[in-house]
Amino acid sequence: MPVIAPMPLRTRPAAVSGIPSPREGADETMAAGTTVDHLTETYRAHYRSLLGLAALLLDDTASCEDVVQEAFIRVHSARNRVRDPEKTLAYLRQTVVNLSRSALRRRILGLKLLSKPMPDMASAEEGAYDQLERDALIKAMRGLQRRQREVLVLRYFADMTEAQVAETLGISLGSVKAYGSRGIAALRIAMEATS
Repeated sequence: MPVIAPMPLRTRPAAVSGIPSPREGADETMAAGTTVDHLTETYRAHYRSLLGLAALLLDDTASCEDVVQEAFIRVHSARNRVRDPEKTLAYLRQTVVNLSRSALRRRILGLKLLSKPMPDMASAEEGAYDQLERDALIKAMRGLQRRQREVLVLRYFADMTEAQVAETLGISLGSVKAYGSRGIAALRIAMEATS
């Protein structure tokens, strides 16, 4: 990809209406940073080697080209911070490595997110039906005898064993089984009546 370089100072048109050119009076080599011309020469001389560096870190050509182009764009934007023009290539190499790492991180994160199956989302209708069933169950539970309701709540909602329910309520194991079976039968009748 060609880099558009500014016209040399000698061939630029004269300043319009007395406004001085931004480079007028500036040193041709710009000792404070890398010049655009130097960056253009670096591009021509080292583009392929930087592409090879990116290829060692990434696996597809398009990503490698994107990384190298982005590196040149970033170095161009920060060229005033690169005080020594000889260090431009080192700065470019480091930028290519950093951008390649970032691309790999994004790719790995994307793969992790894709590998997790999306939870099955219930439709709005299913949610409404679930709410209706829950409301009917709560209403049916309220219609049970106190001991039947206590046994069913502790046994099935608190996930206790029959022995734990008997100990918690202070009743015998046989009573827990009797209240539980009668409570389930009463719930079944009440739930069938509502549907």
